[in-house]
Amino acid sequence: MAGYLIANLDVTDPAGFAEYAKLVSPIIARYGGRYLVRGGDTKILEGNPPIKRVVVLEFPTLAAAQKFYDSSDYKPLIGMRQKSAVSTVFLVDGYAG
Repeated sequence: MAGYLIANLDVTDPAGFAEYAKLVSPIIARYGGRYLVRGGDTKILEGNPPIKRVVVLEFPTLAAAQKFYDSSDYKPLIGMRQKSAVSTVFLVDGYAG
């Protein structure tokens, strides 16, 4: 079953975040991930959540998503992301129906 990494990002340094985005894409692919959502317009239908920039990554499994996040490849980029954006990041299992 697929696993998803979901992030809500409030980008505070667009130039720094652009550099992060450029570097992280090949690492995501290396761990079997792909973008399903990468920014884009967001329309809130109910509630008042602090939604800014939403990113949804799909991995083959939740374990693969965790492996990406914990990897030595991604670790240095976490600090880069944290310096350029306020982030909420979490993993969730897909639905097998």
